Amino acid sequence: MTALNELIKKANQVVFLTGAGVSTASGIPDYRSKNGLYQTGERPEYLLSLTCLQKEPQKHYQFVKEKMFYPEANPNIIHEKMAQLCLKGRAKIVTQNVDGLHQKAGTPRDCLVEFHGNLYDIYCQKCGQKVPYESYLQSMVHAGCGGILRTNIVLYEEGIEQSRLLKALKAVNEADLIVVCGTSLVVYPFAGLLEYRQPQAKIVAVNREQISLPKGASLILADAQEVFSKIEI
Repeated sequence: MTALNELIKKANQVVFLTGAGVSTASGIPDYRSKNGLYQTGERPEYLLSLTCLQKEPQKHYQFVKEKMFYPEANPNIIHEKMAQLCLKGRAKIVTQNVDGLHQKAGTPRDCLVEFHGNLYDIYCQKCGQKVPYESYLQSMVHAGCGGILRTNIVLYEEGIEQSRLLKALKAVNEADLIVVCGTSLVVYPFAGLLEYRQPQAKIVAVNREQISLPKGASLILADAQEVFSKIEI
């Protein structure tokens, strides 16, 4: 039995904190690596900002449409094992990812906090109506009222939705094991969630590279796919 497997079996309640590295095995680029999303031309921090959406909606739309949508992507073993633990009532997931793959893997809605929203949740800024993502990929203009469509993800200059934040804090606070996977924990407020853990909660991270972790946390330096493939549910 692997070290992570043993920790999960002993835990009463696990919370997984996940980031872009969980979805790279499903063919979705991460953000800050050499070939990641943030290495493509103009500053993504601007293209993914509220200012860009408001002042240059076409530029924002083109970036989101061309660089972020991977509707054919499927969950990998990491998403699947996490979903299975959630279905057994043993875990919850708080994710930075907006790709919807945790949902696609069958994670129950009440076990999942999509901290930064979901790319496939589209609504019209003018009339508020929700539309299928396929319509958005055809045009950023809402056929119904002429308003500009947008994804329901948290852009730069926007705050985290209060209900999501509270649900995430509750999940972290109730866990006796926190497993960090696929994130370098540099983006706040997501990285700050660890501050709300119980003092006795164990923290373990699974990552290919060294990352900064709180005192007492442990790091499994390995490919997360390999690690999760060995987890017995």
